[in-house]
Amino acid sequence: MQSHLQRVCALALLIPLTVTAKVSSDEAARLKDGGDLTPLGAEKAGNADGSIPAWGGGLSSSEAPDKYDGFGTRLYSPWPDDEPIAEITNANLAKYRDQMSPGQLALFKKFDDFKMPLYASRRRNGAPDYVYAATFENATRATLGANGEALVDAIIGIPFPIPQNGREVIWNHKTRFRGMSGSRWNVQAAVTSSGAYNLVKLHEDFKFNYSLKGATPDSLKNVLIYFMQEIRDPARLAGQFLLVHETMDQVKEPRRAWLYNPGQRRLRRAPNVGYDNPGTGSDGLRTNDQLDSYNGAMDRYTWKLIGKREMIIPYNAYKLHDDDNEYEDILERGHINQDLARYEKHRVWVVEATVRDGTSHIYDKRVFYVDEDSWTIVHQDIYDKRGELWRVHEQHTLPSYGVSEQFGEAQGFSAPAIEVAYDILNNRYLAFSMNNEEDEAQEREFDGDHFTPANVKRMARR
Repeated sequence: MQSHLQRVCALALLIPLTVTAKVSSDEAARLKDGGDLTPLGAEKAGNADGSIPAWGGGLSSSEAPDKYDGFGTRLYSPWPDDEPIAEITNANLAKYRDQMSPGQLALFKKFDDFKMPLYASRRRNGAPDYVYAATFENATRATLGANGEALVDAIIGIPFPIPQNGREVIWNHKTRFRGMSGSRWNVQAAVTSSGAYNLVKLHEDFKFNYSLKGATPDSLKNVLIYFMQEIRDPARLAGQFLLVHETMDQVKEPRRAWLYNPGQRRLRRAPNVGYDNPGTGSDGLRTNDQLDSYNGAMDRYTWKLIGKREMIIPYNAYKLHDDDNEYEDILERGHINQDLARYEKHRVWVVEATVRDGTSHIYDKRVFYVDEDSWTIVHQDIYDKRGELWRVHEQHTLPSYGVSEQFGEAQGFSAPAIEVAYDILNNRYLAFSMNNEEDEAQEREFDGDHFTPANVKRMARR
């Protein structure tokens, strides 16, 4: 009997874990009209003192400012007359300390001139109606498989709008709606302690397989996202391509990546594109899994859901995105131009990731702060192996609006204005995901062979 039990236990360890995460129909009804949650799972109501308002619904095309010229053109603020209600500085920081993270407080300690313009909060993030419908369906059927490394029976919408653990919250971030397919400019600047920098201009094509209208779990063929990146500038790096097929179940099949080196004129598999290897053109100031705050496999960390809290975070960053501001207006010594930033009080989910025994990562611990309305990781504090705060990462976002040919009304889905990774220990920072002096992100539909190694070779040699 004992021998049989040992064999059964040993066999069980070989079976991929499936974590039951779906909720009951009664619980899912909270997402519907009349429920207490938004269609994506945030609390509809504001907070007790009114500093966080009730959710106002996704931003619609009818609210676009007059100078907006249609989907795919520059997104300008629908609220151009908004002014800060306060300016947080070192002089009055004590009043706001309990609404900030250790990393935010470290930025104030590091820089005497650091400040946060605080605005009245606006909650207008949302998604198209078909994403809302899919989110409701996911709530009662989606689970995690493969020890949390795979989604099961989830598609299009937020997989876990009523999350029960840290992994589910991060999966919500990784699968949140950001359009279906298109192109964007991602301009990066690694700013030195003296304030000097060189721009690296990346052009990126993407297809969010998971978010396509009509997609099913089977139609994904285990690919969550297709991604192609080309360095256009500076000349010494131009012509380098990166192709990534981001797999859904990275235990079943790790991320597929290829790198084209123009000097060698060869396309090679790139298994090191992931985890803590340096990101393209980042001068070592961010890791591969730090683009979009966090991406890729989650198996090197244990994930703990701390809970939800009220916090002052970057939000509605239209001024940082405005094409009236050039890169030199944004990039300053020590930190970005905080006069152009906008901070608001919102509720965030807090998730702590700690390196798992038997694995390694240059970041020993990361604490993620995830906006409840958009499921975007808007802030993270990053610690080194000594337990010291090393880097602080902000993602300044804004709700999109307009009517897309692909999916209809945009309904306020979250779009990036800029990401900033501050290296506290080395007094440097990386600003990326900017496009102020380039075209706005464009929606595009791609041929079936666009995201293939053969096409990368054709494009690289044209």
